[in-house]
Amino acid sequence: MNLPVDYRRLKSRQRRAVREEYIRRQQGKCCFCGESLFDKSPYQLDGTSVHEERYPFRFFDNPVHLHHDHVTGMTIGAIHAYCNAVSFDYFEDPVGDLPPLKRQPVGSGNG
Repeated sequence: MNLPVDYRRLKSRQRRAVREEYIRRQQGKCCFCGESLFDKSPYQLDGTSVHEERYPFRFFDNPVHLHHDHVTGMTIGAIHAYCNAVSFDYFEDPVGDLPPLKRQPVGSGNG
């Protein structure tokens, strides 16, 4: 499978296949925090807050999401649902009243 792909052009079944391929390529690790996708996000465990009301109903039901760039639509990787919310709240569309991150995302040079 060729990755990345345009998330906006994928049907639900295709998104699942792409997400599963990223999980395989990432060896089961989250593309944001670097921890196992089969465990809870470390951000969730350490109490990092997110604005859950910003997200669609049932957003957190699936623990692993297919992360994508909201501008280009291109996929980035498999990500914990909670890390997906942290990445949006803290980096993509900061709310401003959130506490400072307790952890830094993978590749930030501080984690």
